[in-house]
Amino acid sequence: MKHAQAPAQEELVQRAADLVPLLRSHALATEDSRVLAPDSLDALRDAGIFRMRVPARYGGYESDARTMVRVASELGRGDGSTSWVASVWWITSWMASMFPDAVQDEVFDSPDTRLCGTLSPTGMAVPGNGGSVLNGKWSFMSGARHSTWQVIVAVTPTPEGHQPIMALAPLSDLQLVDDWHTSGLRGTGSITTIAQDVFIPAERILPLGGILHEQYASKLNAESAVYRNPLLPVASASSVGTVVGMAKGAWDAFFERLPDRHITYTAYTSQREAPLTHFQVAEASLLIDEAEFHALRLAGQVDEKSGTEWTPEERARARADMGAVCDLAKRAVDLLTTASGGSSIYNDVPMQRIQRDMQAVNLHALMHPDTNRELYGRILCGMPPNTFYL
Repeated sequence: MKHAQAPAQEELVQRAADLVPLLRSHALATEDSRVLAPDSLDALRDAGIFRMRVPARYGGYESDARTMVRVASELGRGDGSTSWVASVWWITSWMASMFPDAVQDEVFDSPDTRLCGTLSPTGMAVPGNGGSVLNGKWSFMSGARHSTWQVIVAVTPTPEGHQPIMALAPLSDLQLVDDWHTSGLRGTGSITTIAQDVFIPAERILPLGGILHEQYASKLNAESAVYRNPLLPVASASSVGTVVGMAKGAWDAFFERLPDRHITYTAYTSQREAPLTHFQVAEASLLIDEAEFHALRLAGQVDEKSGTEWTPEERARARADMGAVCDLAKRAVDLLTTASGGSSIYNDVPMQRIQRDMQAVNLHALMHPDTNRELYGRILCGMPPNTFYL
């Protein structure tokens, strides 16, 4: 395949910024339908968003982590669900790039290939006859309805017990269960997939332990900076831009309504004149700035440490930075929601949707602020990590 000329980082960020009005116009319908709008998908494809973590030899851009944070931040301003799914497609494209090159040839038959995936080992792969037979169930599969492949994590029996593995399976081999009825991030369409006696060829299976310790099977990607980092920091950096963007979207939504709002049952005919509002927006602005600092510090660490050894403390701090982004952004959104008054609870007011989406992000197992703080503090106190996912 002919290599694509990757656009400059600033151009990708600008393309994402240009999509904000479109994504906002479809945000309510996206939530109601519980799946991304077709126009949004087309616009993301045309802007090259799907290609950002696809290898260059397939027409991808191999974008660095800072660019992902900035692009996701713009997309998140438009719609949190759309940005979240885009970030998932970046993570899973990166994960697929760890597999043998011949497998990648099959997966990336288009530079706009989309994959869904999870790190939860909720399946069993039994070896035999040149591969494994897979059975299992995976929930929270963001973007599954618009994907063609799934990155699967399961366990396989060994003489010592069980070993976690990572595999690739076409979505056409899996059952899709429409069970995504949630309070937040509804538009992500994060449904459940089920495998029943699905055969996975051996070349499409890798030990997860090796992946988590930078033991990758691709030879052609070995010299690319994008593919020479640990999985968890890469996934963390891919996710945080969306969270910052949602906080910025709440900021935009608040100030769009501010000029015409008064404070009911007070003498303030303009909310803009109230000292309380001044304190609220100042605090929210600083919280968003802090969230963006942690997001960019995390992305900078991923970019700068490519190809070098990561210490346990650096790995834990990557997750701590991700947790800090979630916590700080949520505090900003909660503050702006409180300042938005009772009229903000209507469905057509973006603030209430953004707050619910932000709550959903903060409950994500890998992004939960308290979980990540505890892990980082544990490492700082000289104790070993109590998780496989570092």
